[in-house]
Amino acid sequence: MAHDSEKKPQPEPVAGYEFPVTPPQNAEAGEKLAETAAIVARLRAPNGCHWDREQTFDTLKRNTLEETYEVFDAIERRDWPHLKEELGDYMLQAVFYAQMAAESGHFSLPEVLDVLNEKLVRRHPHIFAGAEATDTNAVLRNWEIIKRQEKAAKAAESAEEAKPVGMLEDVGRAMPAMLEAHKLGSRAAKVGFDWPEALPVIDKLSEELTELREAVVSGDQNHAEEELGDLLFAVASLARHLKLDTEFALRAANGKFRRRFAQMEQIQAAATGSPELTGLDAAALESLWQQAKANEK
Repeated sequence: MAHDSEKKPQPEPVAGYEFPVTPPQNAEAGEKLAETAAIVARLRAPNGCHWDREQTFDTLKRNTLEETYEVFDAIERRDWPHLKEELGDYMLQAVFYAQMAAESGHFSLPEVLDVLNEKLVRRHPHIFAGAEATDTNAVLRNWEIIKRQEKAAKAAESAEEAKPVGMLEDVGRAMPAMLEAHKLGSRAAKVGFDWPEALPVIDKLSEELTELREAVVSGDQNHAEEELGDLLFAVASLARHLKLDTEFALRAANGKFRRRFAQMEQIQAAATGSPELTGLDAAALESLWQQAKANEK
């Protein structure tokens, strides 16, 4: 048995919460994360990898987005070995950004983890501070209240002039537009500014589609863009009422289109010896599409 002096120190309590003994796998994960951070630091060193040294916050943004979608793809396909690999690539992005920030004197990886741990505990008072939360809706209401308190506290710390914090002020703009629309609608719904159920939103979709058609007929491109935006916002609202995710729904539709288009090429190849679809008229392409749909049934 190991002596007390040989035991690894436990994390410092956050907001008065005493952490339980760290499970062995979590302790190992901490060691592995430290190893990853050391590898990245070596790659970024003056005598490190040319590519890694040349990267900046801006050049890595596209990589981060691609890695995020690869995680989504592995989850959707339930490809667990692939997901294990993609989660590693995903985590690497955070370690890489933290290393670059440390090199510039902004913050370090331990500071990132400190902020994360404190936030997790602070935003779950029903787990760590004895607050009441009887269901998921109560948890989400507490979460929003705490986030607004945090924003107000940050404003006070930075000596900004005290002013009311608007309901939509902390909905980020740096996110996919459909996700932003979902979040804006969810936030407005908290004060009752929302449709009572999904069916009226479908009526709203019909209204927006009619307005888009009128804008297209008029030839006013700016007006058409505005009406298309209104239609997409209504789609986001419908998805929210149906408790569906527009990103996942569209990705599923993309997958279906891929399958059916590949079927069209296979049908064409079986009939002509070539999968080439170029040169076929609209009627022939539609016939192939309908055959591909029928093959899925």
